[in-house]
Amino acid sequence: MKVEFAPINIPLARRIQTVAVIQWLFSFLLQAQCCWGVFIILLLGNYWFIPVLYALWLYLDWETPQTGGRRSKWVRNWTIWKYFTDYFPIHLIKTSDLDPSHNYLFGYHPHGILAAGAFGNFCTEYTGFKELFPGFTPYLHILPVWFGCPFFRDYVLSTGLVSASKKSLSHVLNNDRGGNIAVIVIGGAEESLDAYPGSLTLNILKRRGFIKMALKNGAHLVPIFSFGENELFKQVANPEGSWLRTLQERLRKAVGFTLPLFHARGIFQYSFGLMPYRKSIHTVVGKPITVKQNLNPTLEEIEQLHQTYLRELSKLFEEHKDKYGIPDHESLIFK
Repeated sequence: MKVEFAPINIPLARRIQTVAVIQWLFSFLLQAQCCWGVFIILLLGNYWFIPVLYALWLYLDWETPQTGGRRSKWVRNWTIWKYFTDYFPIHLIKTSDLDPSHNYLFGYHPHGILAAGAFGNFCTEYTGFKELFPGFTPYLHILPVWFGCPFFRDYVLSTGLVSASKKSLSHVLNNDRGGNIAVIVIGGAEESLDAYPGSLTLNILKRRGFIKMALKNGAHLVPIFSFGENELFKQVANPEGSWLRTLQERLRKAVGFTLPLFHARGIFQYSFGLMPYRKSIHTVVGKPITVKQNLNPTLEEIEQLHQTYLRELSKLFEEHKDKYGIPDHESLIFK
């Protein structure tokens, strides 16, 4: 295989962008494991009192990921996130005004491999969220398992990430003053296994939990489609029924997440590695679907709102696909 190396005279800003993405990749691929390693080493050494004190703090702070988190304006404004969002780059596009006296549930599609667009738009301050949606606070919900990891949990909490538990969603969506936005990557880990360049397959037909939560809390639904999310990485072929797909599905069912075998480019060359490709991400926020609060929705009411959401998501995609290089004959595939 011929290796295509990057030019030597690349501008410094692009070099820093690469470093920023390396930091992000490390954070979400290896940092949790490293934090556990540090915790165990300290526990077995002369500084055992540090993890003991931290364990006490963890016990007292256990509910924080489910009660709005503990975001840090300082962390969300780190300059490194500007370089991170500029690497691709990531763009946030608004199509309709939102009323800050209401709470909203944003459905983010597609998951992609690592949901880079979701993080860049809702966990940093460098894609213009505050200017586009004044008076709103976004909360990106992730698997609760990550908040059981020592030290790492405090880092992700500082970016505005919170638990995807029902309790956490209810807390965000029950703000009497309004102005809260719960962001859920609807397809989850299962959808990441279909995240190939050009793929328009969304795992959503069986996912109605977010619909029920919107009804119970009276939160207006907003579909989002992030053009370019699936273009960042390639993935080892894993068709349904293959041994690899079967193994990945078993892992997902056992621990709640899975591991796509992805690859893209390297740091100093463009032929192989784990660095994402420099592909633009355009995250288009659709028009809100008005939802009236219903504490005990029937299956029929949930299904009706689910179908409305699917229609609005398809409409959003069709209205904008030409702008972002999607051929006219291509449409979303729901499974």
